[in-house]
Amino acid sequence: MKFKLDKFVLAIITVVILAYFFPDLAKEDSPINLGRIGSIGISFIFFFYGLKLSPKEIASGLKNWRLHVLIQATTFLLFPLLVLPFKPLISAENETLWLAFLFLAALPSTVSSSVVMVSIAKGNIPAAIFNASISGLIGIVVTPLWIGLFQNQSNSDYDLGQIYLKLLTEILLPVFIGLILHRFLGKFAKKNSKYLTLFDKSVILLIIYKSFSESFLGKIFESVNFMDLILIFCLVITIFIIVYLTIGKISKWLGFSKEDQITAKFCGTKKSLVHGTVFSDILFQHTSAIGILLLPLMLFHAIQIFIISIIANKLSQYSIE
Repeated sequence: MKFKLDKFVLAIITVVILAYFFPDLAKEDSPINLGRIGSIGISFIFFFYGLKLSPKEIASGLKNWRLHVLIQATTFLLFPLLVLPFKPLISAENETLWLAFLFLAALPSTVSSSVVMVSIAKGNIPAAIFNASISGLIGIVVTPLWIGLFQNQSNSDYDLGQIYLKLLTEILLPVFIGLILHRFLGKFAKKNSKYLTLFDKSVILLIIYKSFSESFLGKIFESVNFMDLILIFCLVITIFIIVYLTIGKISKWLGFSKEDQITAKFCGTKKSLVHGTVFSDILFQHTSAIGILLLPLMLFHAIQIFIISIIANKLSQYSIE
């Protein structure tokens, strides 16, 4: 089998390199207000997200509740519980890096790649759509709570009330408006899904550029050496494997069908880069270390696409045979 490096992953690498060599656009006195553009782009991302959500599909998806509980419990409980035990072992200088892993662990699942991979592997597609969609809505509430438990201890600027207000206005309100307009513009959104996805990725790349530019300007990455990067990479792979195998065993123990097992493992191991970049801009708006806080997530994003692509292709071949 031939595997190509995901184009979006290549785009992320390119943007990080551009941020390293040309970081000046992220300065406060820059003629282009990247923060304002990013905020507007974020609102449109979640407006289109709501526009594509079908209330009927969400309602019908509630029937397979055991599968949904397993996926959401894995996404918002198992992942963080794998990271929390290491908190007492972390020194003050590595606090930001540990928080970056907690941030990764607390994020919701991703919609597009989850559904695509489940489809390739012949899994339960309606369940994948439901879980990936509902995960994003749950994450708006749960992710800030996880981060707030530890940010409040070390950062007096972390105001959970203000963060939820920003999440409500920039994310939840656009989703709600999109849901209301689904009956009128839902078909248009699905028909132009490719263009909307391109828009989503463009906004994410802009936020990544801004985050890494600010980190490079602040010389944040000077504290991260090559061995640290290797360690982060190994930890990310370890977390992915533990979660994937754990979901597999639990779904078998619960007697799930093969299709539901595939959906549980694929959706339960995903973390959304879209939500990650958006949430980082809101949750860590008073820190200059957003680049480091996004680093484990971006590595996880690349790894999950690569590994799940291989597994999905193999499962697809087996089903044909």
